[in-house]
Amino acid sequence: MHGETLHTLRNIGIMAHIDAGKTTTSERILYYTGRTHKIGEVHHGTATMDWMEQEQERGITITAAATSCAWRGHRINLIDTPGHVDFTIEVERSLRVLDGAVAVFCAVGAVQPQSETVWRQADRYRVPRVAFVNKMDRVGADFAEVLVQMESKLGARPVAVQMPMGAEDAFEGLVDLVTMVAVWTRDEDMGMEVEEGPIPDEWLADAQAARERMVEVLADEDDEVALKFLDGEEISADELRRVLRRGTIGLRFVPVLCGASLRNRGVQRLLDAVVDYLPSPLDIPPVRGLSVERVAKLDEEGGEAAEGDWVARPADPDAPFAALAFKIMSDPFVGTLTYLRVYAGRLAAGSQVVNSVRGKKERLTRMMRMHANKREELEAVEAGDIVAVAGLRFTVTGDTLCAPDAQIVLERMRFPEPVISISIEPQTNADQDKLGQALERLALEDPSFAVRQDPETGQTLISGMGELHLEIITDRLLREFKVGAKVGRPQVSYRESVGQGAEAEGTYERPAAAGKAQRVRVSVAVAPLERGSGVRVRSAWRGEAPVGVMSAAMELAAREAAESGVLTGYPLVDVEVRLVEAMCLEGEGTDQGFRVATTMALRAAVEKAGLTMLEPQFMVEIRTPEEYMGDVIGDLNRRRGQITEMTEQHSAKIVRAIVPLAQMFGYSTALRSMTQGRADYTMSFDHYDALPRTAQEELLERMGISVS
Repeated sequence: MHGETLHTLRNIGIMAHIDAGKTTTSERILYYTGRTHKIGEVHHGTATMDWMEQEQERGITITAAATSCAWRGHRINLIDTPGHVDFTIEVERSLRVLDGAVAVFCAVGAVQPQSETVWRQADRYRVPRVAFVNKMDRVGADFAEVLVQMESKLGARPVAVQMPMGAEDAFEGLVDLVTMVAVWTRDEDMGMEVEEGPIPDEWLADAQAARERMVEVLADEDDEVALKFLDGEEISADELRRVLRRGTIGLRFVPVLCGASLRNRGVQRLLDAVVDYLPSPLDIPPVRGLSVERVAKLDEEGGEAAEGDWVARPADPDAPFAALAFKIMSDPFVGTLTYLRVYAGRLAAGSQVVNSVRGKKERLTRMMRMHANKREELEAVEAGDIVAVAGLRFTVTGDTLCAPDAQIVLERMRFPEPVISISIEPQTNADQDKLGQALERLALEDPSFAVRQDPETGQTLISGMGELHLEIITDRLLREFKVGAKVGRPQVSYRESVGQGAEAEGTYERPAAAGKAQRVRVSVAVAPLERGSGVRVRSAWRGEAPVGVMSAAMELAAREAAESGVLTGYPLVDVEVRLVEAMCLEGEGTDQGFRVATTMALRAAVEKAGLTMLEPQFMVEIRTPEEYMGDVIGDLNRRRGQITEMTEQHSAKIVRAIVPLAQMFGYSTALRSMTQGRADYTMSFDHYDALPRTAQEELLERMGISVS
């Protein structure tokens, strides 16, 4: 029975570039599956899945919303993810726990910047996908162009399993290439009834050619299909679906469908594709993790886990319990909600589990299935479920909950680094405590949001993924947490690094007058690493190593100093820090003495190696009429932008460039001005790179820092 339940379960996400129609598609899915009885519209602020005030006002998705519905005897757990780059963490952590995804593309915009970002995220987690080309009724819709760009920009192998009958105002329906029937819906019943019939004569030749292209791809996947194709035999729809499913789950190709969600066309066929082609929890490899002991050893020694270290935990209700916490949310009625993906086992409400990352016991008192911000109480959960749990005390995003007698640490999640900061301070003394508590809760919910104190000014700085991200945070502080706050101007979150290797000493002295005399000397070496490597701290003692406690204290001091910034207050990255020498020259060395000396030595080593400041670089895509191309490119050059690509799409010119974030403040106004409001742009974080020498000198001068 349990195996049958898992076989008919689909855990999927809807992902896309902003304004491709994800939430509109999700609303139709809820309506056609009977989960809702009225279609909510994004442009009216009534979408079920966009339940936050900020989402309803702006008409965008900010937080990933989960729900559950049924189709053709299958249960579908669905997560609608944001499309704006500032909220990419919501996509990241959703894809980490999902078995499959629907990638929605705009038929006009085709593959847009955030389309590429979410596609790469899905690639990283090896998530099987089907693609839905939406907005076929819009002016400029081009189904074939989307297929071309999926191949050229995403490196995907798209397989069209449907073909649109017309486009723009003439989009009248679609052809199902698997069954070779035409499909229509009527506006009168909101597309509820799907009509099928023979393919109209004017589309028959195109449909036969498209089906042949589809079968050619499937013939590469399956020998039986290949033989029938070569012999000219009829291939049944069930055979085609079987091969499509196998290739989709194996990530060898992506079935592509089409429709127009706002006009209620193509969504039921999309639901069929979810059931037919996307995997159940039984179809994907078992989740894997490490033993608690192995994690502790890796944390102590550094390095990566070997292939033989991993332990598989199958999707089986009778296996030991294992679940991953992938999202934290504040709920005004039940407090903190922790979203879990249950990978293995079965658990009744009230059971006790262990947080294997924190070494803490937790009790799952209330378990709920969520429908956006509404709750349905559950008595038990089992493998495959996506649920929310109230009342967990120690668990944060990325932690593993497991059976006490079979502990495992599932693969951890990766979170993007914040790239932009603003200062924030309470308006009144009464707001002081409220602000601190609110920021703590927001940071718990959102791992891409960070709070820190500026050591020089004492200001509270909040950091996020973009201006919109921080705007939403400050808006929530005012409305949700009732905190009055004054907000500063946006600042770029730079990073420190080094240009070459160097070694330096740090000496800590405490005279006898301050207690027992102590004189400790530590030597630290630094060396640059590849961009994106982070910080590696390791021991490489030349002589006698200090006792284990002191060595651990020094490593911790080096990590803490790197996180808080050695010279400028910005984190130190892409650097290897080696502890090479430690000795007590006078008295008895203490933990505190070695820590202080390590911090001093690291600072001196970075100065000696030559401080290199890194700045966030963004991929910017501008869509502009041709007559403004010269002005747009000239402006990008003045902003230190590097043009990477120029293409044409539907009589508009597309310019792609890598531009420093510091040069992009106010760009929206500038672009409107130079193009008379006819151009638009999108931008997404790409990487960190070194500041030019002149720009670095100007930055350090503004900060009042003198570095030779």
